[in-house]
Amino acid sequence: MDVLNCIKTRRSIRKYLDKPVPWDDVVTIVEAGKEAPTAGNLQNFKFIICVDAGKRQSLARASLDQTWMQDAPVHIVICSIPEKASMFYGIRGERLYSIQNCAAAAENMLLVAHSLGLGGCWVGAFEEELVRDICGIDVNGRPQIILTIGYPDETPPRPAKFKLVDVTFLEKWWGRVKDTGFTMAKPSVGNARRLNATKEFLGNMANNIKKHAEKIPDMVKKSEKKEE
Repeated sequence: MDVLNCIKTRRSIRKYLDKPVPWDDVVTIVEAGKEAPTAGNLQNFKFIICVDAGKRQSLARASLDQTWMQDAPVHIVICSIPEKASMFYGIRGERLYSIQNCAAAAENMLLVAHSLGLGGCWVGAFEEELVRDICGIDVNGRPQIILTIGYPDETPPRPAKFKLVDVTFLEKWWGRVKDTGFTMAKPSVGNARRLNATKEFLGNMANNIKKHAEKIPDMVKKSEKKEE
């Protein structure tokens, strides 16, 4: 699947078929998470795969009673190790980079799951200490995200998205490019402008050719007189 198409067609899935996910696919998904970029290549994350029905039910309860979660045959709990980032980057590493690293891993996993014909959902609303107890997370680890993975039993519509021109600036905040119609907002507008410019150029060229063509008879006469 084309990468951009994969990104655009991925949806958050909250209804799943009662169908197990092949273990090879689970491993592929987690491997995609492992390959995510991290600050300083610290790779300060851990992934806990949960397939036990009782544990999935407990995680759903810990996630503010989002009972739909338990129907997903695979849960992946993504944990950060803030202390490792703090050693190199201080408070910013602990409070920001650790979260960013886990977020990058989560998106990788969701996209690969979608490319494999699976569905997933990013869950961030949960009681952290309950999740810690359920998964036996080490004191140095901190649960950041739970991903639910399984075969989708729904096809959610594409959510409304801002236009590219509404979220993109050039060089500075509120900086705009000269021809946003062509570059971001409405390609058809830019294409029309470019077509008009091309027509104008060709029209000017035709006029120049016509003017030169009109001079040819006089040039021929002058040449003939010189030869006489």
